Amino acid sequence: MQPLAGLRILEFDGLGPVTFAGMMLADLGAEVLRLTRSASAGPAVFDQVGGAVLHRGRSAVPVDLKSAADRDGVLALAASADAVIEGFRPGVMERLGYGPEALQAANPRLVFGRVTGWGQQGPLADQVGHDLNYIGLSGVLHAMGPGDRPPAPPLNLVGDYGGGAMLLVVGVLAALVEARATGRGRVVDAAMTDGSALLGGLFHALRAQGLWSDRRGVNLLDGGAPFYRCYACRDGGFVAVGALEPRFYAALLAGLAIDPAEAPQHDVAAWPALAARFEAAFLTRDRDAWASLFSGTEACVTPVLSLAEAPDHPHNRARRTFQDGLPAPAPRFDGVPPAAQAAGADLSLPQALAAWSVPG
Repeated sequence: MQPLAGLRILEFDGLGPVTFAGMMLADLGAEVLRLTRSASAGPAVFDQVGGAVLHRGRSAVPVDLKSAADRDGVLALAASADAVIEGFRPGVMERLGYGPEALQAANPRLVFGRVTGWGQQGPLADQVGHDLNYIGLSGVLHAMGPGDRPPAPPLNLVGDYGGGAMLLVVGVLAALVEARATGRGRVVDAAMTDGSALLGGLFHALRAQGLWSDRRGVNLLDGGAPFYRCYACRDGGFVAVGALEPRFYAALLAGLAIDPAEAPQHDVAAWPALAARFEAAFLTRDRDAWASLFSGTEACVTPVLSLAEAPDHPHNRARRTFQDGLPAPAPRFDGVPPAAQAAGADLSLPQALAAWSVPG
């Protein structure tokens, strides 16, 4: 049995963080119903890209949130739920009649999880945006990428999924624990600006102490250090080098046949020249040859695998990190083998109501 078995979550379908949060909660054993846009509501706003992963483990219930005919059914589902998660812009759920006040009036224990880019309040709360905009405001984006080029987008992992979905899940689970003790649910306001700022907390703290520069590409963890960055290899592949500790750095130098006396680790002024020397060295062999040479050492040198290659790596295969080529649920729990569930069949609103009429 998964840890969240018995919890019922009502997910108002969206794109990005709310969908990822719904997947996470379902992976952990919660019974999640995903309310999607019905044909009567017009063309779907969001496409199904990534649905094989992001929509797994839960059934879809097509509804028209503006329809009086569907309203009572949606309210009844919320009355039987432990939590609701949604990702609409501030005020939209209230205008539709599904805001926290309306839903918690019938279900005081209900936790109402909201994830947006800018948050429920603030000068930008009503403005549009995407992941890149939100992490740009938090200071995190500025720290990413080479120093001689604009900041590099870290996919949508920092805002949508890290600062948004993950912190929404943490907030909802924390509020559920409290609701079990108090009988009162909370409203969780997960803003991607707040979340991505929190993820960057270490670097804000280091900068405040004079240990981090706002210049990209000159710091310990942003590619400035020659022993913590990626290098191109002879075949066009790449290796990741993470030799931070002195003994790991010594193992790196040994593998590259470099005399430690010629390459002091923390001579920052010499980092550019040392990086150039490492670049030239790594270009003398193919990626997998370097991976083989450093295998079993403490040099912290590993291949940079493509999305296509990652599922077939022996470590990932041994841990079943991927199943049918797609990422398996994480984290792991003892006694529960990692197993991704396919998305459930679409349910009509009456079918969903009948299923939730039985206690969870």
